[in-house]
Amino acid sequence: MEAQTAKRSIKGGEFLIRETAAADIFIPSEFTEEQKMMAQATKDFIDKEIQPVREKIEKQEGNIVPDLMTKAGELGLLGVSIPEEYGGLGMNFNTSMLIADIIGETGSFSTTYGAHTGIGTLPILYYGTEEQKKKYLPLISSGEWKSCYCLTEPDAGSDANSGKTKATLSDDGKHYLINGQKMWISNAGFADLFIVFAKIDDDKKLTAFIVEKTFGGITMNDEEVKLGIKGSSTRQVFFNDCKVPVENMLSDRENGFKIAVNILNIGRIKLGAGVLGGCKEVANYSVNYANERKQFNTAISSFGAIKHKLAEMAIQTWVTEAASYRAGQNIDDCIADLIADGMEDGQAKLKSFEQFSIECAIIKIIGSEALDYVVDQGVQIYGGMGFSEDAPMARAYRDARITRIYEGTNEINRMLMVGMILKRAMKGELNIMEPAMAVAKELTAVPSFDMPDMSKPFAEEKEVLKRLKKSVLMVAGKAAQTFGPAFETEQEIMMNVADMMIQIYAAESAVLRAEKLVSIQGAEASKLQINAAKVYLYDAADKINKAGKDAIASFTTGDEQKVMLMGLKRFTKTNPVNVKALRREIADQMIAENKYTL
Repeated sequence: MEAQTAKRSIKGGEFLIRETAAADIFIPSEFTEEQKMMAQATKDFIDKEIQPVREKIEKQEGNIVPDLMTKAGELGLLGVSIPEEYGGLGMNFNTSMLIADIIGETGSFSTTYGAHTGIGTLPILYYGTEEQKKKYLPLISSGEWKSCYCLTEPDAGSDANSGKTKATLSDDGKHYLINGQKMWISNAGFADLFIVFAKIDDDKKLTAFIVEKTFGGITMNDEEVKLGIKGSSTRQVFFNDCKVPVENMLSDRENGFKIAVNILNIGRIKLGAGVLGGCKEVANYSVNYANERKQFNTAISSFGAIKHKLAEMAIQTWVTEAASYRAGQNIDDCIADLIADGMEDGQAKLKSFEQFSIECAIIKIIGSEALDYVVDQGVQIYGGMGFSEDAPMARAYRDARITRIYEGTNEINRMLMVGMILKRAMKGELNIMEPAMAVAKELTAVPSFDMPDMSKPFAEEKEVLKRLKKSVLMVAGKAAQTFGPAFETEQEIMMNVADMMIQIYAAESAVLRAEKLVSIQGAEASKLQINAAKVYLYDAADKINKAGKDAIASFTTGDEQKVMLMGLKRFTKTNPVNVKALRREIADQMIAENKYTL
């Protein structure tokens, strides 16, 4: 096992201390013909079945949403990752990311789809017994049954393990009686199957159960009136002596919290990919409107301020895409390695998602914040019409806001990723402290005047990335040394460190994607993508500098502070980049083709 694991190109979180080769990452242009055909079938389904009825979906008219889910199941879209023996297509994780990416343009429906195929399916796939899988997965993957996930309670949100829903064994030992209340349950209004978390008797940890609607004892409040994703069903669910057969316990007693955490890791990275369709759709709407809308007798797309917005929308979308599929392939590669070592398929997948939980959190944050930026700028480009429900921006703006909240708020995810880095370092699973100590010594050492070889493509950008990684190692290392275990209570500093890590992962993903594209199609054909990578890296260095300064100023003083600030300045230094010109080239191409083009 150890020998095989050592061969893997990179472990979760290791991007901070190891350089990744462009050849070792996956980029979207490498999808196979089969994957592209699946993507096209998904797009055709959206164009034919969903787009014409968007308004009806928003109003939840009749059975329109469950009927669409049934049609999606008939096309195989609900069983992309489910093995063929259980009625699915048995495709890899990155393929499921691709489908989530495309469905992202459907707003409310993407939430319905994600809840069913993710948290409503994967607990059974990864933790169910063989009997449970054979019974339920074919029904779920076909769309005959719709599923939902009941974890959150009125007093148990981020602290999910504090839930009060109870499960009590019946006198005859054949059933559990579940009593309690769940809230914010997506798909609850039409679900046939509920993944329910409850505590048995006085247990400290949750246990998971597979609950069929026909078991009885299930009632619901009316549909929640929400800010956005209005077309998705969201209800409170009440369990009143809901009688669940003992064989419907999912996994072991008190293993529910572990199930919830691991399934949320998957949900986070898929949410990051799942915003891409929405980002591209809004970018398309925005450039269309900018080309049509005239002020001062000229299309507003000719104005520099609008070009800046269009280009930045494209850049953030493209970088999110780069980071998402890079991490997705890392997970697929890890799964393959573990299976080759003899690990069972389901366990290998769970272990891989756990291994890359840091990247999963990063992708969730990058994606949700990119989508929020894109829709906000879309409203701004539309101007007054952007504020009207007659134009598409209002709905996009409202729908986007939830992405920074569900699957764990972005604040929770920021603290989780830093906490995970620290825990792995303490356990010796990730050698962070040694590089951090080397950076600390470098601060007071005589500077090296050796010049790296800048003749290779992207050499300058990679040198910047190396220094940026030193900046986060410096700040995180010193904070860990100063606070010890209490570091996790210093939430503001943890969020500073998280912001530095996020920008490094995103910027590196962009540079590596551009480099690999150049190796495939040449520099001229990749010009706009090179522009995107350069602009993002340039801006990332400034953001890392700001986060680093805020952190350093909050827990150091005197000479120590001066030395660290000088080091931060050196580590985040970049040469001037004409970002205006680079952005304009991207925007001009979008304007010429009247669509998102990266």
